[in-house]
Amino acid sequence: MKWKDTDFNGGITKIKALLIYGPDAGQVDEYCDKAIEKLNIEKDNLFALDADELREKQEAVFAESCSPSMFGGQKMVIISGAADGDAKQIADLVTHPGLCATVIVTAGDLRAGGGLRSLFEGGSDIAILPCYTDNAEKLEQLIRGELSAAAGIVQITPDAMIYMKNHLGGDRGITRSFLAKIALYVDDKKIVELDDVEKCLPDTGAADTDDFLYSLTAGYITQTMTALDRLLYDNTEPNLLVRKLDAHFKKLMTAVVTGQLPQATFWKIADKFDRARKIWPESEITGVLFRLNELEKQLRQTGMPAEVLLRDFALKLAVRASKLALKRRM
Repeated sequence: MKWKDTDFNGGITKIKALLIYGPDAGQVDEYCDKAIEKLNIEKDNLFALDADELREKQEAVFAESCSPSMFGGQKMVIISGAADGDAKQIADLVTHPGLCATVIVTAGDLRAGGGLRSLFEGGSDIAILPCYTDNAEKLEQLIRGELSAAAGIVQITPDAMIYMKNHLGGDRGITRSFLAKIALYVDDKKIVELDDVEKCLPDTGAADTDDFLYSLTAGYITQTMTALDRLLYDNTEPNLLVRKLDAHFKKLMTAVVTGQLPQATFWKIADKFDRARKIWPESEITGVLFRLNELEKQLRQTGMPAEVLLRDFALKLAVRASKLALKRRM
């Protein structure tokens, strides 16, 4: 059965298994942690593995899932990084008559009608919960909720809110971490202003991250690779940059489809974003989003250095954007 956010708290105790999936990896992790907390799962009753290990650890998975806890209490099995190719094995597990553990399956973006989504959408005692990146409305609600009177904040200036909405939202975990940092930073004055937000961004700097994302889609090859060098030098995780690229291209897709930039686009990146909107066709963006999904799997599954894969991918995309711009005489 399909769940919304509001179904989670009341429903998690009533089901055998839950698929949590979507592009917002931080939100996926957040719901996974909430499930552990809500069901009072003790450390000794938790069995976690990556989906790639399902075949070689099949006996162990079924043994953990279909036997009562030696320590008392509820057991939980977490299968991370699942894909449609794992649907058959996961179906065998969650429909097993002897299942006595709660099974949590996590995944990235999954196609509609695929094996995993069909399995969990069609069950009466299993559920599916999507975790899409926060839209502008939800993001503002999250920001105001975290930076509320409860956190000691009495005011957020409009330009600070616009800046945060343009720099956050791709990953719920990153968003919450940043908002906690800003709350501490302004604790003495209780007001969040633009200068505070700019200073409190991670050491890599939002400007560097933006320079990478928006230079890439605008076709500025040298700027793209320089910005990426800085980010990687400052130990920014390649996986995080892949997620940000995914969120950025989805944002670009919306701009291309609607023919206009988001209303609250920050002035520092508006020109590059508008250039990208004019040069990228929908079909090309769809192809990039598919390849980003494949790249995320490569980073997780292969032994190749993540930085090498990301650099190669970013360079090819920036070159492609440059060629698209030349083709449109921009």
